Amino acid sequence: MKHANISIFVPHLGCPYQCSFCDQHVISATHVEPDGTTVQKVCEQACREIPKSQWAKTEIAFFGGSFTAIPQPKMLALLQAAQPFLGKDGFSGIRISTRPDCVPDDMLQLLQQYSVTAIELGAQSMDDNVLALNGRGHTAQQVRDASSRIRFYGFSLGLQMMVGLYGESEESAYKTAEQLIACRPDTVRIYPTVVLPNTRLAELLQQGKYHPFSLEKAVDICADLLGMFEDNHIRVIRLGLHAQDEMQQKMVGGIYHPAFRELCESKRVLKKVLRQLETMQSKQITIEVNPRWVSQLIGQKKSNIHILEQMGYQVTVVQNKQIAGNEIIVKDVSGCC
Repeated sequence: MKHANISIFVPHLGCPYQCSFCDQHVISATHVEPDGTTVQKVCEQACREIPKSQWAKTEIAFFGGSFTAIPQPKMLALLQAAQPFLGKDGFSGIRISTRPDCVPDDMLQLLQQYSVTAIELGAQSMDDNVLALNGRGHTAQQVRDASSRIRFYGFSLGLQMMVGLYGESEESAYKTAEQLIACRPDTVRIYPTVVLPNTRLAELLQQGKYHPFSLEKAVDICADLLGMFEDNHIRVIRLGLHAQDEMQQKMVGGIYHPAFRELCESKRVLKKVLRQLETMQSKQITIEVNPRWVSQLIGQKKSNIHILEQMGYQVTVVQNKQIAGNEIIVKDVSGCC
């Protein structure tokens, strides 16, 4: 049974800083602050739309702002409104997103009382220079400390990182992933940086001081990051931003593609093929893959096949249900009859 979220966005609520990249009203596609009535209506609608058999794998999720930095009466009102929809015959719990510097022990103890089950931290980078340049207002060490406390209190830990922030290098992105892995999260979200109007990044872009990664470079990096997390048994539950008309219309630069994850997965599979080809002399090959991963192997508009053909390979794709997951097997068939 697939996990699901009932998403309730709290744009800019509780955020003590204005980060270089941030306009939550555009990112979340909402301009209205929710209250207890909003939560009740959203949950009632979810009860009607989600089969009851799936409720045990469904969380009520407060995303967008720094939930634990919201003035406590307002935060508690949101949590209290969700309580009737939880428990044995309801949804499994509450998921929140917040900042690494906003989860002291007493807050985590309070969240335990309201059936919060998962906490996602907006780490964004583990490079203190990048964090400072982008106005994050916290350090990498605070991410480590907060992650440790969250795990100690028994919450599921999620970490979020951004790729292509102002001042970030390719090396810095990989080091961030390594340090996030060391925090032992259960889940990770990877967001490519999009430049929105009226943000500090937009100013820097216009001044020629900020040079975003190209889409091709971002896909190449994120394909590697995806592999790093999955090789360490950490689920990447989001790779790329949600496809939203308002954001696409307003963005002034940065990294965006409506099928970003698919591009990254295809790139990762291509890299696996190329590594196996390093030990082969023949240009006649078959590539065996699980049927569920055929499209990622072929790539959008057959891009991966075209790359291999341009390298001189004659490629035959073979579907093999016995191959697990996204693994691939490359065979030399030059000697076959």
